[in-house]
Amino acid sequence: MEGKGTVLVTGGSGFLGGWCIVSLLEAGYSVRTTVRDLARESEVRGGVASATEPGGRLEVVTADLMKDDGWAEAVAGCEYVLHVASPLPATQPKDPDELIVPARDGTLRVLRASLEAGVKRVVMTSSVAAIRGTARRAEGPLTEDDWSNPNDSNLTPYARSKTAAEQAAWALVRERDATGRLAAVNPGAIIGPLLSDDPSYSLQAIDRMLGGMPGVPKLGFSFVDVRDVADLHRLAMTAPEAGGERFIAVERFLWMVEVGAVLRERLGERARKVPTRTVPNFLVRGMSLFDGSLRSVVSDLGQKVTYSNEKAKTRLGWAPRPVEDSIADCAESMLARTA
Repeated sequence: MEGKGTVLVTGGSGFLGGWCIVSLLEAGYSVRTTVRDLARESEVRGGVASATEPGGRLEVVTADLMKDDGWAEAVAGCEYVLHVASPLPATQPKDPDELIVPARDGTLRVLRASLEAGVKRVVMTSSVAAIRGTARRAEGPLTEDDWSNPNDSNLTPYARSKTAAEQAAWALVRERDATGRLAAVNPGAIIGPLLSDDPSYSLQAIDRMLGGMPGVPKLGFSFVDVRDVADLHRLAMTAPEAGGERFIAVERFLWMVEVGAVLRERLGERARKVPTRTVPNFLVRGMSLFDGSLRSVVSDLGQKVTYSNEKAKTRLGWAPRPVEDSIADCAESMLARTA
């Protein structure tokens, strides 16, 4: 396969970053990826190699979103950049700026370096969190025209950080008259097979269900497979019509109790610990006083927010796999690593 040039992927040690590297390598690109600490290079290479053979087309370099150093060198010679790296904590900080500042400033560092280096397009990983805070959310599926308000103190620090980072990116390319050189992908809850033993926070719900718990909260998410999100980044990277656009990446909404039903159907006896009952909301609120990971989802109890994925499908030909397959593949991957 003839080489297609080099793509920089920020955050190569992350769940999505790793699959973006795999998607690009399989499509014939060379990849340079950033990590904060080169001690993680072997982990990145091992994870990628478990899915595809890099064949000498993968380079790992250091760069930190909180520092200017290294970004000019990281983007040098790259035709495209996928900016995937962003903080996603297990618990929300008390001070929102702990997330907002690194997400926004890190995005601007990567984007400025990319524009100055003549990169053809940057695709940034945003989130449906930058969409769902709109006042219009009760009126049906949300679209790319909807925006959360980064100054809304009722939103989680994570939602505010993703909104602030994406809005800052669009403001910068407008200022530089370079809107067509940016695209954004806004994924829902990303699940799917792991490349390493360092699982993403977004996989925690399935991991907890497999391990056994008294019941599941009345929570639901718009799920999407990590491999499909990676492919959408690659499509948005080169499609002329993707320049200056946002693309929602979701398959569809499921309540967690429905996820449990899929696990039991697909895994049989291996899903015997998966709970079948829903925990009352008042109990979850009480538990959140002692479990920081629950605190950030309390406001979502009983809330069904849906999104349209039509734009990605019709404009870019994106075709996400059924969420049931993603749930099963995710669980199989987790069980294989604990066997």
